[in-house]
Amino acid sequence: MHAAMVKPQDAVIVSVLAAVLALGLTLATPTIGLQVVVGFLIVLVAFTSVPASLFLLIGSMLLSPEIAVGRVDGRGVGARELSLRVDDILLAIIGFSWLVKTIIYRDLALIRETPINRPIVYYMLICVLATLVGIIAGRVRPLTGFFFILKYFEYFFVFFMVVNHVSTKQQVVRLVTALLAVCFVISVYAIAQIPSGQRASAPFEGESGEPNTLGGYLVFIMAIVTGIFLHLKSGPIRVVLALLLGVISLALMATLSRSSYLAAGVLMLAVAATQWRRPGVLALMLLLVIVLPFAMPANVKDRVNETFFGRQYGGEIKVGRVGLDLSTTERLRSWQYVLKDWVHSPLIGRGVTGYAWADAQYVKILGETGLAGLVAFIFLIVRLWRRARENFLAEQDPFCKGLAQGLLLGLVAMLAHGIGANTFIIIRIMEPFWLCAGLVMVLPRLTSEQTSPVTQRVPI
Repeated sequence: MHAAMVKPQDAVIVSVLAAVLALGLTLATPTIGLQVVVGFLIVLVAFTSVPASLFLLIGSMLLSPEIAVGRVDGRGVGARELSLRVDDILLAIIGFSWLVKTIIYRDLALIRETPINRPIVYYMLICVLATLVGIIAGRVRPLTGFFFILKYFEYFFVFFMVVNHVSTKQQVVRLVTALLAVCFVISVYAIAQIPSGQRASAPFEGESGEPNTLGGYLVFIMAIVTGIFLHLKSGPIRVVLALLLGVISLALMATLSRSSYLAAGVLMLAVAATQWRRPGVLALMLLLVIVLPFAMPANVKDRVNETFFGRQYGGEIKVGRVGLDLSTTERLRSWQYVLKDWVHSPLIGRGVTGYAWADAQYVKILGETGLAGLVAFIFLIVRLWRRARENFLAEQDPFCKGLAQGLLLGLVAMLAHGIGANTFIIIRIMEPFWLCAGLVMVLPRLTSEQTSPVTQRVPI
C-alpha cells in the first residue's frame, strides 16, 4: 500500500511544474512547445519513478541520436570528437530529479554502499587530479577536460542509479529483458546494412559510423546472453536465447571489427574454460571452432587476414617477416608516441584529453593518468571481478546466476577489446556494462530481502 501511495510533496511539485509548463507553452512556438512537453514528460517519469526512467535509458543507449558539438585537437595522433546524445540529457534530468528527491525526502540515501564504490571514487579522483594538473601546465583545455571528466562520471552514474533503485529480482529480469530486446533491434539494423557493402554500425552515428563500438557492444551482450543461456533450464527460453546469439553473431561479423573479433574469440575461450565439466558445451564450442572458418563470409576472412597479409604501402611495422597493415601500424605508432612521452609525467600522466588519441584503453589510461590511474583502474576491475564472482557462486536463482556469469564473461571480453579500442570510456559500451554491473552488485541484498521473514504488527 505504501509503495503505491503518492506522497503529498510529489503532487505539489508536479502541480507547480505543470503550471509553469502551461504558462510557458502560451509563449512558445509549436516546435519549441513540443520539445518542452517531451522534456517535461521525461522529468515527470524521472521524478516519480527512477526505475521507470531506467527503461527509458536502456531504450536510448544505442537508439538515440548523437550530435557532434566540436572536435578537440591536442598532442598525439588524430583528434577527439565531443558529442552530445539524448541519453546524456536523459541522465542529467534523472540525476537532477534524483538529487531533488533526496533533498526533499531525507530518508532516501543518495548513494548505497557497494564493494566497488571506493575503487570508483579513487579512479575518478585521480582522473580529476591529473586533469587539474594538466590544465595548470597548459596541456589540457579546461572546458574540454571538464566535459570529458563529466562523461566519465556519467558511466558510473548508471551504476549508482541501478544500485539505489532496483529493489526486486523481478526488476532485474525486466531490465535485462529490455536490454536484450534493444540489442535484437540493433542487430537487425546492423544486418540490414550488409547489402550496402559498408561496415555495420549503430543507428545515429553519422556517415562514417563506429563499427568498433558496435562490435564491442555486441560482444558484451553476447556474453550476457551466453551466461543466462548456460543456467536457465526452460527449453523455449533457451531456444529464443540461442536465436538471439545467432542474430548477434551475424551483426558482429558485419562490423568487420578486428578488436571485436578478438574479444569474441576470448569470450569463446572463457566459456570453454568455465564449462570444462560440461561435455555438451565443450563439444559445441569445438564444433564452432571447426565450422566458423568455413562459414564466415569472405569479407570477414579478408578483414582478419589483411592484418598480417594486407597490402603494403611502405613504412609498415614488421613482426619477423610479416608486415602489419597500415591501420595496425598507425595504432601501434600512436601507442609508441604516448609511451615515449609518458616518461615525462609518469605518476599522474598528462590529464584527461592531454592526448588527442591513443586507440587502446591501457595506453590511454597510462598517458592521461599515469601509473596512479592505471593502478586505480586495475584495482577497480579486480574488485568488480571478485565481487561478481562471489555473487555468482552464492546466487541460486538461475537467471540471476546466469547474469552474474555473463558479466564475468563480458568483463574478460571487454578487457580483450580494450587492446584495440578505448572500450571503458565508450558510452555505447559502458552504459550497458555498468547497468549489468549494478544489477549483479545488488543481488546479495535482493536475495537477503527476499528470504528474510516479514514481520507485521498485530493490532491489539
